Amino acid sequence: MLYAFGFERLGVVVGDLYFVDPEPLPGQESPERGVRLELRILERGELPGSIYAARPITIGRPLWRVDLLQDANAAPRTFDRTHHHPGFTDWDPGPRVFVDELTRDPLAWLTGRLTDLTALLKESGITSDDIPAADVDALRTAAPEITDTVRRLLERVWSGELGRPPGDTGPHATSVRASWL
Repeated sequence: MLYAFGFERLGVVVGDLYFVDPEPLPGQESPERGVRLELRILERGELPGSIYAARPITIGRPLWRVDLLQDANAAPRTFDRTHHHPGFTDWDPGPRVFVDELTRDPLAWLTGRLTDLTALLKESGITSDDIPAADVDALRTAAPEITDTVRRLLERVWSGELGRPPGDTGPHATSVRASWL
């Protein structure tokens, strides 16, 4: 499942995730499941035909990521693998950063980050000159709707409907990523 929220230059994409890390941290060798949210650059393409043509839209490079993950075998709402990636090098995220507040109350932490985009961008090393001021305001306004979308996705993961391994995944798989993101 993939949700996308688009503003002038920024986008927020949210999707469910099932993940087997090929290089897990100690104690995190089992599969993970949950919801991933990324802040991305959006690009609006030129109309390829008449004024009625569908506009190409590119969901471009990532700026920031949060993974609301837990051990796939744990009880719902465990959040034992919840972390974020404050920065990216091209398309690759930096290391996982675990934050107590994020693990304790991930939706409140996420809402706080999305409503203070200036601080989030600064922490990620992104100059706000690249981001229109209207996007900062629009994202702040949309933060409750985005967080509610994340909450609904998490509920569907916990129910077993989403965040599932692909059908051809064996019990000894060492690398799996089932997600749009």
